[in-house]
Amino acid sequence: MKSHLPNHPTQLYFIRHGEVEEKYHKVFGGSRIDMALSPLGVKHGEAVAAWLKDTKIDKIYASPMLRVQQTLAPTAKQRGIEPELMDGLREIDFGDWTGHRWDEVQSNFGVSAFDWLEIMESDGIANGESVHGFTARVRECLLRIVSAHPHQKVAVFCHGGIIRVMIALLLDWPLARMAHFNIEYGSISVVELLPERKHAVEIELLNFQPPLV
Repeated sequence: MKSHLPNHPTQLYFIRHGEVEEKYHKVFGGSRIDMALSPLGVKHGEAVAAWLKDTKIDKIYASPMLRVQQTLAPTAKQRGIEPELMDGLREIDFGDWTGHRWDEVQSNFGVSAFDWLEIMESDGIANGESVHGFTARVRECLLRIVSAHPHQKVAVFCHGGIIRVMIALLLDWPLARMAHFNIEYGSISVVELLPERKHAVEIELLNFQPPLV
């Protein structure tokens, strides 16, 4: 991945959507369920906009899914920026797990839902998106974003799974290793790309939830 990055510094703000409506709490929704935000999730979006208020953002990219669109709305309105939607930023397709609660996966499929990243790496989710297809579409989005914005700050509003894949790609880590990192609703993670340095990818901020306003 690093060998394909353009030779310029760029700062990426990865923002996960806010909390989803209550009936989908701890449910595998992925790309098949286009759920809305809960009232708290709406506040998460407002908190993100407030925290970013004094930060220069040159461009906003986003998943087309409803929960992401509702999260980014306060930021886009505040700045007068029209986000660019990228279909490749949709959440992963969880296949047969879709609609099942986390605690149901063990009884229905004989595996722990908490091992989903490891299971996904071995294409173990029946009728779900392959890890190759998933990472390929996220990689394409990431390279396109970075290539288009030399020396700029870019916000990417998307999903927890997408953020994990982007960070794993940038660090050249196995996706399963990202299970060590939590990505909360309404959280901001900042990654700086500094190609002139030995460690070209630096995590400036990880899983920070701005205080509610």
